Amino acid sequence: MADHTITAHLRTVKGKQVNQVRRQGLVPATIYGPKTTPVNIQFPYRPLQVALMKAGGTSIIDLVVEGDKTYQVLAREVQRDILRGDILHVDFFAPDMTQKIRADVPLVLTGESVAVQAKRAILITGTNNITLELLPSQLLHQIEVDLSVLKNPGDTIHVGDIKLGEGIVIVNDTEEMIAKLVQPSAARAAEAAESEADDMPAMPEVIGRGKEEEEE
Repeated sequence: MADHTITAHLRTVKGKQVNQVRRQGLVPATIYGPKTTPVNIQFPYRPLQVALMKAGGTSIIDLVVEGDKTYQVLAREVQRDILRGDILHVDFFAPDMTQKIRADVPLVLTGESVAVQAKRAILITGTNNITLELLPSQLLHQIEVDLSVLKNPGDTIHVGDIKLGEGIVIVNDTEEMIAKLVQPSAARAAEAAESEADDMPAMPEVIGRGKEEEEE
């Protein structure tokens, strides 16, 4: 059983008429997948909003339709109103639970380096998510990275330092940086160089010469 459950009802209204559904405080959605015939459904707004906030896009959701049929799904695409941010439509992907999928999982930095606390180093960060190849049942909502292992300037946490369960493959380059300690002076020098580069006047762009006239 998944950690999150949502109850939905079948939807017969399609196309432009789905605005009628929204005016009733409901959200239209669709379930699809490699072994699933597309199913049109609808939800009350608030329960759907709460479930999506908790599950994100990397947690399996038990989607119960009409109290009868249960689909194990991922929230693949959430369409929102550009101005208000209201949920307009959701596409739920029902994966083949026996086949591996790829998913981007966020990294959450925890703890603090003693060197940063003592102001002997400054923390710089790199990628904030990694791509995993794994079975749907192995999906992770997030991956915690402990910064307390960084003791001195130069210490670095790479993607390759992350250890996950058996059968989970990290797609990213193992040398990709997640977090690193640098000397305060080095960090300030880098910031100054970047600022100086930003202040330099832009060079005129050379479009190229026109075609030379042919000799007669």
